[in-house]
Amino acid sequence: MSGTHYNAGGPRRDNELLGDLEAWERSNSADNSEQLQRLRRNLKRARAAELTRRQAEMVHLYYDLGLPMSQVGQALGVSKSSVSRTLARARERLKRCLQYSF
Repeated sequence: MSGTHYNAGGPRRDNELLGDLEAWERSNSADNSEQLQRLRRNLKRARAAELTRRQAEMVHLYYDLGLPMSQVGQALGVSKSSVSRTLARARERLKRCLQYSF
């Protein structure tokens, strides 16, 4: 009986309840498209203004082009762990810069 719930209308499956919850969330959630547009604009500005050239290059290769860290490292002549650390610092800089964008 783990997947069955009982209510006044009889038994209902978990997935039916989840579907009802998802429909309720969609109908009652606020439109956040304006916030997302503002965040995207600010992210573009922050990338240009806050990141070092090396960080910006790695962010572009990793996030925009989708290269794995090992290939980013090969392209730039650094180790995978160096790419990982540089990306972490870049994300932290962007996070600090964008935390008040909403």
